[in-house]
Amino acid sequence: MIDELKKRKGFIAALDQSGGSSKKTLANYGITDINSDLEMFDYIHKMRTRIITDENFVDKYILGVILFRNTMERDIEGVNTVEFLKNKNIPAFLKIDLGLEIESDGVQLLKDIPNLDDILDEGIKYGVIGTKMRSVIHEYNEYGIKKVVEQQFKLAKMIIAKGLIPIIEPEVNINASDKKHIESFLKTEITKQLVKMKKDEYVIFKFTLPDVSNFYDSLMHYKNVVRIVALSGGYNRDKACELLKDNKKMIASFSRALLEGLNVYQSDEEFSATLKNSILEIYDASIKK
Repeated sequence: MIDELKKRKGFIAALDQSGGSSKKTLANYGITDINSDLEMFDYIHKMRTRIITDENFVDKYILGVILFRNTMERDIEGVNTVEFLKNKNIPAFLKIDLGLEIESDGVQLLKDIPNLDDILDEGIKYGVIGTKMRSVIHEYNEYGIKKVVEQQFKLAKMIIAKGLIPIIEPEVNINASDKKHIESFLKTEITKQLVKMKKDEYVIFKFTLPDVSNFYDSLMHYKNVVRIVALSGGYNRDKACELLKDNKKMIASFSRALLEGLNVYQSDEEFSATLKNSILEIYDASIKK
């Protein structure tokens, strides 16, 4: 699986909007009348089902999918979601974080995950191959950035011990006034952690598109690093793809940018055509440098 993830062309689709972001996602999709969390999760699963079952959502373009826990536990056409994806030769990753702490020292750390072992065991039972956890860096604060990196790698080692591949996501706010300096210090701290890892401790990094083109490419020199993927981070799809093309060793792991233009009221033909356009644009930006 490691070799396949390293060599296969494509991008990772992020379909992991959780309780905190699902309402906004659904509003963009055209659904605003939601009366309960159960109804919200039903709607979001129907949207994801429509995407995953589409004829354009195939392993030729999609390298992997990040899922929210609620999605992992549900079925698509009578088959568990992870198994359905596996039948399409698309591996699944599980979003494991439970949200973010209040901003402190210029960053938002991950909230504690007291039942992490149970979550990982459940993911293994369903057949996921890895996990994802997101922190956010808002300003240049060396102490805060160090805490983000230390927390991410501490969790990553626990995940690796379970035989899974962690996607480490220290998002940098695209509106940070000192974004370039944040990214420089972040990479330095990540490198310090990478040199301490064993050769068979594999990770994937998910970064905000950097201010300096190809800035994170050097991390691919470490055998531990399977892929470096990019989040769209608030950019629209065209802008995110434009920036991605300037980073030769990065591929996409877009969420909002992938869903852009999709609407619940579209006919099947309109929906499929819109999704195809999105997938092809993101794929091209990931592969054709």
